[in-house]
Amino acid sequence: MSLPQNTTRRSDEAALRELPKLRLSAVLGRILDPEKDRVDMLGGLREIHQEHANAAAISLPFVKFVYLFGPDANRRVLLDPERIFSARKPWMNIMGRIFPNGLLLLDGERHKADRKIMHSAFTRPALREYAMQMNPMVESEIRSWTENGKTIQAFPRIKTLTLNMAARIFVGMQLGPEAQRLNESLEDMVAASMSRLRLPIPGTEFQRGLAARKFMREFIGARIAGKRAADGDDMFSRFCNTVTEDGGRFDDSQIIDHMSFLMMAAHDTTTSTLTSMLYELAKNPEWQEKIREQAIAFGDQPVGYDDLDRFDALSLAMSETLRLYPPLPIIPRVAEQEFEFEGFRVPKGAMVVISPLFSHRMPEWWDDAERFDPDRFGPERAEHERHSHSYIPFGGGSHMCLGLRFAQAQVTVVIHHLVRRYRWSVRDGYTMPVQQAPISKPRDGLPLTLEPLAPDAG
Repeated sequence: MSLPQNTTRRSDEAALRELPKLRLSAVLGRILDPEKDRVDMLGGLREIHQEHANAAAISLPFVKFVYLFGPDANRRVLLDPERIFSARKPWMNIMGRIFPNGLLLLDGERHKADRKIMHSAFTRPALREYAMQMNPMVESEIRSWTENGKTIQAFPRIKTLTLNMAARIFVGMQLGPEAQRLNESLEDMVAASMSRLRLPIPGTEFQRGLAARKFMREFIGARIAGKRAADGDDMFSRFCNTVTEDGGRFDDSQIIDHMSFLMMAAHDTTTSTLTSMLYELAKNPEWQEKIREQAIAFGDQPVGYDDLDRFDALSLAMSETLRLYPPLPIIPRVAEQEFEFEGFRVPKGAMVVISPLFSHRMPEWWDDAERFDPDRFGPERAEHERHSHSYIPFGGGSHMCLGLRFAQAQVTVVIHHLVRRYRWSVRDGYTMPVQQAPISKPRDGLPLTLEPLAPDAG
């Protein structure tokens, strides 16, 4: 009696359609102009979606790329109910020689075990300690921002601030003159992870990334023994000394890999979010004032981790910033089994790509999607709840960002202190030129004019 069932299954499989393929001219354009994706990835994704709707493929000699669009695709890939997607395989192709074995590059039981150990650095008591450490660092750093005039380049200032915060909270030290070298190394590693030419040729972007990785390995590796011998409260110490109930712990190589990746991910993504938020608050001063009013009402005490939910205007503005400028524009996976999506056959081995950048601006799910409108996240409208996976700035499923609450604490503390000390603006008619990949950031450094506030205003 099993014949009808098997016949039905074969009939269903036969009914699946082949994925539509991008035109050769579009494929060649992306290959011959690699900067196009960095500067305007959204434009390319929109072109694909306009022509092919929610699924399309690019066939290259060694791999097939499959673009899936929309919240249903996000849910299918991120939740992965059948456990058929690998995060490691695509990310290893993208950044494996620079960031091997970072948490994002792990699958299955290895990912689960390493994430369990790393969780010790992101518990509520740990996050409370980190938040208290952030406050004096931020206050001290931003106090000097107007020493040489009122106009600053916001991106490098924020980058230095978040790097110094990472040095203290992640590594447990004040970097001093080493900060610039570490900053350059992290930047070189990120750039190399997106290099099209992946050969160790002197002077190339990729070679600089390899040299930066060597520096980071030496920088972190030289400090492991000291961290194991002490009982520090920084993330580095927690990684060195945490032992789970089943005996899991990191060896030296795992510590180096996880610290390198975590410092890059947290430092660059927080810098991206803060810079984009500063821009939008400059262009939308009414929201800057809402946040300032709540910050002044809070008083002079440090912002603790348990205070984060008290700043609802700041939280709404952060959510809207992450919608418009998700630090990670795409999320890749490799399909280890064939699967179906909207009647199309997606082959085994395909590189499947979903996009927070695209999903967050879909007019089907967001009202006036191009406009900065934090109230869309408020309880009255709750546009992000129209679909469980229309808003995915931190990914989802088993690879949901482990540090999302840490990132929220960093952004909250920094913006809180900034609005109490300064009012900021951009010149009339200015629009921030954005590089969308590999991580969203301004191409011009974001020039801001700061107006120091009177002492009784903040």
